[in-house]
Amino acid sequence: MRATESDTGPLERAALPRVPRRVLVALCATQITSWGVLFYALPVLLADITADTGWSTAAVMGAFSIGLAASALAGIAVGHLLDRRGPRLVMTAGSVTAVAAVAGIATAPNLWWFTAAWVLSGIAQAAVLYKPAFAAITVWYGPHRVRALTILTLAGGLASTVYAPFTAFLAGRFDWRGSYLVLAAILAVLTIPAHAIALDPPWPGHRPHDETGEERTPGLDRRAIIASPAFIALAAAIALGAFAMGTSNLYLVPLMTGRGMDTTTAAWALGLCGAGQLLGRVAYAPIAARTGPTARAVAIIGTGAAMLLATALIAGPVALVFATVIILGATRGAFTLLDATVITDRWGPHGYGTLHGILTAPATIAVALSPWAGAQLAALTGGNASMFALLAGLTAVAAVIVLVEGLGARRRLTPPVGPTP
Repeated sequence: MRATESDTGPLERAALPRVPRRVLVALCATQITSWGVLFYALPVLLADITADTGWSTAAVMGAFSIGLAASALAGIAVGHLLDRRGPRLVMTAGSVTAVAAVAGIATAPNLWWFTAAWVLSGIAQAAVLYKPAFAAITVWYGPHRVRALTILTLAGGLASTVYAPFTAFLAGRFDWRGSYLVLAAILAVLTIPAHAIALDPPWPGHRPHDETGEERTPGLDRRAIIASPAFIALAAAIALGAFAMGTSNLYLVPLMTGRGMDTTTAAWALGLCGAGQLLGRVAYAPIAARTGPTARAVAIIGTGAAMLLATALIAGPVALVFATVIILGATRGAFTLLDATVITDRWGPHGYGTLHGILTAPATIAVALSPWAGAQLAALTGGNASMFALLAGLTAVAAVIVLVEGLGARRRLTPPVGPTP
């Protein structure tokens, strides 16, 4: 049986009144800071790092990508720990680890140390970024989770807006090492106490019961879900969609400038694409209230495929290009919330941390590979426009996978029609 937003158990309904407002406020604040320091500071400081150390851009970004891959692998263990111990321990420990990682990045004497620090950062990312926050919101907010997730991701979307210019400000007054040390201090002051103090509602140690009242082992249920064709299909679809959307974000400016657009206008296109994400996140809740899981996923991913293809084909006028990238950004924003809700839409909130960690591990690895893979695909296909068309095709495949999975689930749930005995 598939879960819906209104299909909530007594555990969720009982938990809702006990969730203080400070939980969501704290998570919003820590997501802005964690994303800003662990993700968005590096592009700002990249030129300073390479100029000071002599390391190549490929080497520095390679270290970052290895860290993202480490995050994918760590996310599986973190998800299991979330289910058992809750977000307070996990996210507090993650914040401490993140501070140590950023300090290690700042003091790295060589590339090997720098890469190891990014691996530690990846482990921390698995424990402090969206995935554990999604688990906390999903369990604590029950039927109101979509609204809370929307608020959380809207706040997370401000991370680059806040921390990219702030990091540039620091870079104007310190070298890149000093800038990272200041960011590490901010990360420690803002996230460690927030996670330790605010994330204190009881974490439900709930195990579902069967018809006889005997407690079932949730691990067996999770193993059955993870091995199911539906779970495997959704993991593949999410990975394809995440790869396509992540790669398109990285190569949008090169696509535009390669067509003769000046750098400033291309940067505006990227900024409008980012602004579109906020629109997609705001629109997700009303869409979720009016659609089922399969229709919603197919619509969002299918729109992403159409907009990627349109971006590949439309070179002007500028207003039309801008409109296209805004809609592309909106699909990316809605895709983030689709990722957050795909487990509960189908299997309910129990075991969310473990299931979501495993489901999204391939997507995290795909995103980690996107900087390198995008360059290879552009060379293979003959340019960025052709690469965007290929990304559109991959996203369309993801939409088809979700559609087939949904139709298959419907057939399994529909009783056979035949003569009455």
